[in-house]
Amino acid sequence: MKTKSIFLIPVAIIAFIIYGAAYTVDETEQVVVTQFGRIVGQPKTDPGLKFKVPFIQTANYFNKNLLEWDGDPGQIPTLDKTFIWVDTFARWKIVDPIKFFQTVNNRFNAVGKLNDIIDPAVRNFITSHHLIEAVRSSNRELDTEEVGLEDTTRRTRVYFQIDVGRQKITQGILEQAQPKLTPFGIELVDVKIKRINYVEEVRKSVYGRMIAERNQIAEKFRSEGKGEAQKILGEKERDLQEIESEAFKKAQRLKGSADAEATIIYAEAYGKDPEFYSFVQTLEIYSETLGKNSSLVLSTDSEFLKYLKGF
Repeated sequence: MKTKSIFLIPVAIIAFIIYGAAYTVDETEQVVVTQFGRIVGQPKTDPGLKFKVPFIQTANYFNKNLLEWDGDPGQIPTLDKTFIWVDTFARWKIVDPIKFFQTVNNRFNAVGKLNDIIDPAVRNFITSHHLIEAVRSSNRELDTEEVGLEDTTRRTRVYFQIDVGRQKITQGILEQAQPKLTPFGIELVDVKIKRINYVEEVRKSVYGRMIAERNQIAEKFRSEGKGEAQKILGEKERDLQEIESEAFKKAQRLKGSADAEATIIYAEAYGKDPEFYSFVQTLEIYSETLGKNSSLVLSTDSEFLKYLKGF
């Protein structure tokens, strides 16, 4: 039993030493080995199992892949004195882990250096150019159109001439910041503007101007609509009067023809039997003038009752 224990103790010691000496490097990592705070050898950038002196040397891990820097939005005036909020981001990587370890040592301090270098570069380029230069990258004609206030035709919106553009501004920021980051073992891969917006005061003014312009256009359309409606109503009244006039004219013509035909019929009937015609006419007069409660005071020789005297 004692022999077995004596055998296990050296094995455990050897395993402990190997555990302290071995370390692995991932594909996204690079390692700088230090001994009592001093760098030993070259950085380990190839992935795999590595060894160091146990308990004396320390493996310091750093990222080898792309890292992201997200700047804080800031208020910056443009060359045309327009205050805007600018939000930028960048991608960077550690290309010299030894310089990185000796200068900033860790990612937290590296982000602080990126803030100190990239933010002034962004401010410098934004203040040196007009707002439209930071928004657009070319003079390509947009597909949007604007309704003109002078007429109802549509016209293309007119923009300022783009001489630099957003892409060249971000490239200039990158070129200005990179030399200042090289001593820290950092390579700035790219810088992009994530968002540009007016400050609150300017935004309210812009929105108010946009609303006023749209209200002016809407009022113009409403005025034109009312005029068109009155025109349609006038044409309707004119057409209605023409139709009514034509209908009245046709009705009077038909009525006149009917009256003339009736007169002819009456005349022919009167000519054939005047006595019978007189009798019929008298009966019609009786029906129109005499009712249930009618009272007449006539002499016996009145012509009005000549056809009733025989009854």
